[in-house]
Amino acid sequence: MFGDYSLGDLGSIFVMQGFAGLILFSVYVLMALGLAIIFGQMGVINMAHGEFMILGAYVTWMTSNLFQTYMPSLFGGYFFLAMILAFLASGALGMLVEWVLIRHLYKRPLDTLLATWGLSLMLQQAYRSVFGAREVGVELPQWMLGSLHVTDSIEVPINGVFVMCLTVLITISVAYVMYKSRWGRQVRAVVQNRIMAGAVGINTEKVDRYTYGLGCGIAGVAGSAFTMIGSTGPTSGQLYIVDTFLVVVFGGAASLLGTIASAFSISQTQSTLEFFMSGSMAKVLTLLAVVGILMLRPQGLFALKVRK
Repeated sequence: MFGDYSLGDLGSIFVMQGFAGLILFSVYVLMALGLAIIFGQMGVINMAHGEFMILGAYVTWMTSNLFQTYMPSLFGGYFFLAMILAFLASGALGMLVEWVLIRHLYKRPLDTLLATWGLSLMLQQAYRSVFGAREVGVELPQWMLGSLHVTDSIEVPINGVFVMCLTVLITISVAYVMYKSRWGRQVRAVVQNRIMAGAVGINTEKVDRYTYGLGCGIAGVAGSAFTMIGSTGPTSGQLYIVDTFLVVVFGGAASLLGTIASAFSISQTQSTLEFFMSGSMAKVLTLLAVVGILMLRPQGLFALKVRK
């Protein structure tokens, strides 16, 4: 597989594929951050997480069309507004779903799996009815196109750098909210002991609703990033839900650092292998490597230490 390339060529290939995997890594991180909050913190298996991501992608597509039609002079900055709207739309839908459905199923993980799987099918059909069955693409602003020339053989895509910076900003914000803010302490208190948290005056139902909404909102931002690497369709979210669960489990549930390390490892491995072989074989080898590591370390890369 590597015999036809010199060491210099291999170095350039690894660097190029590494940068090519930046957007995939960013989508994985943003998706997994939301899922880590919902699954790791709340114990809810959200099989509809991909549909919340696709809602964010559709919101980005609609915002793009709106700016192209009515405000073409401001089209260069539409993406920033689209991300905010995607977060609000997905977060609001998530809070509604938590109030209508999820709050009745806490401590019943298998029931949440079945319920959210049914929800994902309903959302797919809703998207198909509203937006049509055909996939749609988002036109990027001119400043996001092209690449930066690092060397004669290495180019860095500009949209990859932008999404990477966005991912770093959101990751830092989520870490601050979960570990430094008053609301984050309330979330961790509810996770550790719901009854005691309620006894000291924490509104556990409100914490659950906003936590679920935050996780879904981050998935909406991931949908905005997703528009840079593929077209958006009613079932596009299902292509990423398995990989996202894999990232969360591989990194260690409820571990922010583990989620980032896991997403980086999986995305970069898959991106590099796809250069030398087919995409399906690259995914198979990546999954086999992850499964092998999980057999040796079932708790994931970064497991939380708890006193037994």
